[in-house]
Amino acid sequence: MLNRLIRRRKNQKGFTLIEILIVVVIVAILAAISVPIYLEYVESARASDAKTAISSIWQAAQIFYQDRGEYPGNVEDLQDARYVKISESTLLQWTFSFTGNPPDEIVATSTDQMRGGAGKEVKYVVKEGKWLGYGLPEPDEQ
Repeated sequence: MLNRLIRRRKNQKGFTLIEILIVVVIVAILAAISVPIYLEYVESARASDAKTAISSIWQAAQIFYQDRGEYPGNVEDLQDARYVKISESTLLQWTFSFTGNPPDEIVATSTDQMRGGAGKEVKYVVKEGKWLGYGLPEPDEQ
């Protein structure tokens, strides 16, 4: 009976500890490479909501200027005059503001309702036509 168990044990195949460790190291390397890429993708997706709203705000500000001969003082002026409609979900996650008149920058700042956290900024620099900030490539990468 003991001989049968010994023969059966010799015929069984399995992984050695070294083989398992190699697989674990490979999985760890792949995770170390892919997690930062995934996180950057998530930030970019969150910022796209703000970018879309900022684009609508800028277009509405231009129409406001054409109609009234002056730029709006803030985003609320555009909303009150019905030049732009920003969805409630976007307004829960972002606040929007102008800097300058005419606007030099349109800035979206995240609220604590956004999953990425409060205080993140997405900026559109009007004169240069550049996007800066959260979820966007650094200026030297563009």
